[in-house]
Amino acid sequence: MLLTPSYLLFLFLFFKTHNISISGIPSKMSIKNSKCMLWLPPAAASRESFKIQSQPMPVMKESRRLILLRHAKTSWKDRSIKDYDRPLSKAGETDVIQVTYKLQHLGWIPQLILSSDATRTRQTLKIMQEHVHALLEAETHFISSFYSVAAMDGQTAHHLQQAICKYARDDIHTLMCMGHNRGWEEAASAFSGASIELKTCNAALLEAAGRSWEEAFLLAGDGGWQLKQLVKPN
Repeated sequence: MLLTPSYLLFLFLFFKTHNISISGIPSKMSIKNSKCMLWLPPAAASRESFKIQSQPMPVMKESRRLILLRHAKTSWKDRSIKDYDRPLSKAGETDVIQVTYKLQHLGWIPQLILSSDATRTRQTLKIMQEHVHALLEAETHFISSFYSVAAMDGQTAHHLQQAICKYARDDIHTLMCMGHNRGWEEAASAFSGASIELKTCNAALLEAAGRSWEEAFLLAGDGGWQLKQLVKPN
């Protein structure tokens, strides 16, 4: 657009009449007071007289998916065996296979597994890995405190959060914690804000937004994880 002397005079009189001040001239000249916003064509401003102010795009929060899985049914045939060493029963082994395939079908295959080191949780995981080989690729840590903390009232949720934030990198989006009641049931309920019952070989699938696991727990707060599904044997 060609700025003629008459046009410039018009602008000058317009600004003066409406008491409009100009601070810097952007390419689309913003001329504003409390009542008025005027946009002029780009050609009406010098290209060297402005800086474009860009606003950061909103960042979509990434999803963190947490599987809380209780071990499968155990055998009580030999009462002399210590609780820590009790093995799975035949029915328990069958339940593991069913739940494993259900998790695979749902697309909830963990990249990181944190598990109690008790015999029954180790056996549960071993059977899962035998039937869905993708689980063999998951980074796995056996944590002895998962066995003892599950027996302590109200301690498991905080303990799991600490362990998860310790072991889970930001590129881990699906994580599974394997352990025992009553702690696992309490943790699932505390994280989700729902009353969740976890029988043997039941898995609570929880989800929260966050660019890291620390952020997910921070943003979710108490009871803010979304319960997506309870996975159970047939």
